[in-house]
Amino acid sequence: MKYLKVLLIFFIFFGCNREVAIRKPNVIIIYADDLGYGDVSAYGLGKLQTPNIDLLANNGSRFTSGYSSSATCSPSRYALMTGTYPWRNKRAKILTGANLIIDSLEMTLPKMLKEEGYQTAIVGKWHLGLGNSKIDYNQRISPGPNEVGFDYSYIMPDTQDRVPTVYMENGRVKNLDPNDPIEVSFEENFEGQPTGRENPELLSMKWHHGHDGTIVNGISRIGFMKGGEKAKWRDVDMADEFLNQAKNYIDQAKEKPFFLYYALQQPHVPRTPHPRFVGTSTMGPRGDAILEADWCIGQLYAHLKQNNLLENTLIILSSDNGPVLNDGYYDEAVEKLGEHTPAGNFRGGKYSLYEAGTRVPLLTYWKDQIKPSVSDQMVSQIDFLNSIASLIGSEIRTKDGMDLADVLFQNEGVGREEFILEAQTKTAFRRKNWVLIPPYSGPQKNSFVNIELGNAPEYQLFNLEEDSSQQNNLAQSHPEQLKIMIDRYQTILNSN
Repeated sequence: MKYLKVLLIFFIFFGCNREVAIRKPNVIIIYADDLGYGDVSAYGLGKLQTPNIDLLANNGSRFTSGYSSSATCSPSRYALMTGTYPWRNKRAKILTGANLIIDSLEMTLPKMLKEEGYQTAIVGKWHLGLGNSKIDYNQRISPGPNEVGFDYSYIMPDTQDRVPTVYMENGRVKNLDPNDPIEVSFEENFEGQPTGRENPELLSMKWHHGHDGTIVNGISRIGFMKGGEKAKWRDVDMADEFLNQAKNYIDQAKEKPFFLYYALQQPHVPRTPHPRFVGTSTMGPRGDAILEADWCIGQLYAHLKQNNLLENTLIILSSDNGPVLNDGYYDEAVEKLGEHTPAGNFRGGKYSLYEAGTRVPLLTYWKDQIKPSVSDQMVSQIDFLNSIASLIGSEIRTKDGMDLADVLFQNEGVGREEFILEAQTKTAFRRKNWVLIPPYSGPQKNSFVNIELGNAPEYQLFNLEEDSSQQNNLAQSHPEQLKIMIDRYQTILNSN
């Protein structure tokens, strides 16, 4: 009888703990666009104040070594969705009117969650391609978000600076008039359509490089578009539009576990904050757009609180890559920067193999479950799929991702030892405190955006513990460490 009592106590204790361990909270990923490490005031490096993001950071886990997988958007989003290194997929690069780069057979974060009974939705920027042939925006486009695991999708197809400038809901352009069909081209303009290059007098925002195509709302874009007048968005309303759609989804999904991928457009170009935010930062449209994004996050938080959902909702906030100032438009981002440091104390930025390209804000928040902490453990967005799977009791795992549930959600354990980062199809390697950048041809700096890319004719080796700004190349003075890094880097690159 004594042994039976012991066994009963054992099963009750450990059974209850297992139940707690595999709770299925709602999961919200808030994904900013081009938000730098120094753009979030909780990190204590820049001059902007982001009180709503800080609320999450100060009451959850703030990671000082949190990374996107790439220094540009489409590859990072691919890695987040699939738990797979983007350099393994040759199509995972910055997209312009391209087809879907996620294979229909590939495991994705929303697919995994659906298998565990979750409702799933994306609201915001997609930029992972649509369809599998020539895209006809006048018909339902498939495959897209709905075919890779999302029950509901409300998206912009690519980016705010590209055509078509329309919202899409579950594969169809919203508010499309069939009598005014959409035509899109990235090769040549349509007869009679004004462009930024030929009609600068029509612009409210002057283009700097690359954005000289079709004009919508006084802003010229990448590419050419004709028709779809009733479907075109108003740029200044975009933040409100996506926020309202996110809140509406929460309202209809809140009775069961849900996953919401809330992909913000800020502070990507063109920066078009709503008039109520214009001038609030003193840093021009970029600063204003970041404060608008912070407000949106605060509004979403308040909505969760109002609906008594905070106690059972895990929030993850990060950015797809590092910051950039002038990324195609004259919007005073450079002139009004002042003492603000979007990249913090790191070198590079968007497009760069240096730290600021991929080291980004990364926060996890779950009321009363994640204790306030600052973690120096190395984590990557490529680990989200495996870590969330572990948290909710799924057995699904991807090869490149790691299970860092303890680190991300419980303030425990050890983070990554190593990973490969990517920038514009080129790769570099971090292992512990060391970073290796192989030799690459090409310009050392992107002159358009004024960012160092990491290209050099020789190997670059940095010790981040002693030199976080990557000023001292140790490749020649530390040959043994250089060899260790090269050998391990090549081993991972050559793995299947």
